[in-house]
Amino acid sequence: MIVEVERPKAGVDYPGTWPSFEAWFPDDDACRAFLARVRWPDGFVCPRCAGIDAWVTGRGLWMCQTCGRQTSVTAGTIFHRSRYPLRTWFAAMWFVCAQKNGVSALGLQQAFGFGSYETAWAWLHKLRRAMVRPDRELLGGDGVSVEIDQTFLGARRKAISRRYENKHEVVIGVERQHPKGFGRIRLAHIDSSDRKEELFGFVQHNLAHGSIMYTDGEPIYADIANKLQITHEPIVLVRSPDPAHVVLPGVHLVASLLQRWIAGTLHDGVSDRHLAYYLDEFTFRFNRRASRSRGLLWYRLVQQAVNTDPHPLAALQHKM
Repeated sequence: MIVEVERPKAGVDYPGTWPSFEAWFPDDDACRAFLARVRWPDGFVCPRCAGIDAWVTGRGLWMCQTCGRQTSVTAGTIFHRSRYPLRTWFAAMWFVCAQKNGVSALGLQQAFGFGSYETAWAWLHKLRRAMVRPDRELLGGDGVSVEIDQTFLGARRKAISRRYENKHEVVIGVERQHPKGFGRIRLAHIDSSDRKEELFGFVQHNLAHGSIMYTDGEPIYADIANKLQITHEPIVLVRSPDPAHVVLPGVHLVASLLQRWIAGTLHDGVSDRHLAYYLDEFTFRFNRRASRSRGLLWYRLVQQAVNTDPHPLAALQHKM
């Protein structure tokens, strides 16, 4: 039996507009109460003993009646030990979701008056880590076509003779929809020195069984398809009468949009160290491009934020 999950409703589960947001969250107490409902939709669960009976102290902490542990609703989330009010976090997340193409750290700093660029940078990177659900569905499925190809990001220095040296290789997966259009995408930054294994891992962890994989004629994909028993439709571009962007339109569209987004929103300020998280943000936005409700995007981000580790600044700066 298929159980339908009720879709969250604006005005009931989350604010649908900015004026509604301001009415829902006049202060931090309202934000904490909302966050508690999102974090524990079926009621409080103690992180130590799994007890379900608790009361709220005068400091806003949840006191477990079984073991006596006091728990903050923000503990273990991206909001953990933040010096800023929770309402500022909520407003910043709304701002990030309301901007169709996202926002740079400088833009966030200026919008919220943060004392340092570093604060805005850290907030955005914390949010990017909340933009990917570990249990998200794989691409494709029975009879669904998925295009796979690579693109390269970054400018090549004049002193470098090899075409793709000093560039970041990114593999792209795009669902095809019939009769036309594209569905969800996946992106990954891969190590070009070990690209065979990394491409294998990408296909293995992102394509569902029964998918039809469309690629160019590169032999590596035939090997991957054989090992994973995936139906493979290679397109040898040198033999095709059509150009690459016609026979593999999905990956070329996504590659073009990705490059424009990095240049326009991030001003090409993407380091190799953090590229994977920028790709996660682009994926989050692209896969929700048809959503008419910015409030729903905000709500989904809050849901994922309470299930994402804190990621302190030191860890963000030294993440390799």
